[in-house]
Amino acid sequence: MSVTKARQVRHNKAVQVLGRVGMGCYGLVYLLIGYLAVRIAVGGGGQEADGRGAITEVGSTPVGGVLLWVLAVGLVAYGLWQALLAAVGYTWIDEQKKRTVKRMTSGVRCVVGISLGVYAAKVAVGAGEQGSGDQKQQEFTAWLLGLPAGPFLVIVVAVIVFGVAVGSVVKGIRRTFVQDLDLAKLPSGTRRWVERLGRIGYVARGVVFGVVAVLVGYAALTHDPSRSGGLDAALRTLAAQPFGTVLLIVVAVGVVAFGVYCVGAARAQRA
Repeated sequence: MSVTKARQVRHNKAVQVLGRVGMGCYGLVYLLIGYLAVRIAVGGGGQEADGRGAITEVGSTPVGGVLLWVLAVGLVAYGLWQALLAAVGYTWIDEQKKRTVKRMTSGVRCVVGISLGVYAAKVAVGAGEQGSGDQKQQEFTAWLLGLPAGPFLVIVVAVIVFGVAVGSVVKGIRRTFVQDLDLAKLPSGTRRWVERLGRIGYVARGVVFGVVAVLVGYAALTHDPSRSGGLDAALRTLAAQPFGTVLLIVVAVGVVAFGVYCVGAARAQRA
């Protein structure tokens, strides 16, 4: 697809509507991750608190079959929308370096959105893959460790994830996420709440990714892939700390805030 054609598709009304609906579905996944994290904190969590766990949780409800297909379509649409943004988006950002970083971030969100959408479809037809997100992360870490200079490569991954974590925290503190929103599209009474939820959500998300980075780095230093892990492992690591229950509940509320922010900000997301 040419750049001109990609820009035309990006500005298509139907594509923008599907993308925003998909962003709402993406937010719902984070909202459920926060809910599962709270269950872990109070001792009632059995489901993994990550994207796969959230989708599996949806499938366990009485109307799970319908909701799974809604999520599948929405998440894939969100992923494709992010692919367009990665290719030709963020034209409202003047600085080339910042625009490039944002496009790279959209590329990652594209992969995550489509992966979760495909997984939701598999669960809907009863063909969900075995293994949690943590197991997938550990398998990937083990594969990297088995390569020449494997520990160094895992450290590189840890540094990249830590950079994402710091970026998320900074984005929340400095409110730079507002650059990607057209707040005039939101009812005046909700604008302040969307900003507040975004600030809390991005900081909490950064904390969780920071713990993921530490776990990955520790796996590299110990040459033990079982030390690695994804979102679920990070949240359970927080729960194992002194005052872990309170700490995890605070972070979980922040993750829920990020999910609600995504739903609330979808209408105002620049495209």
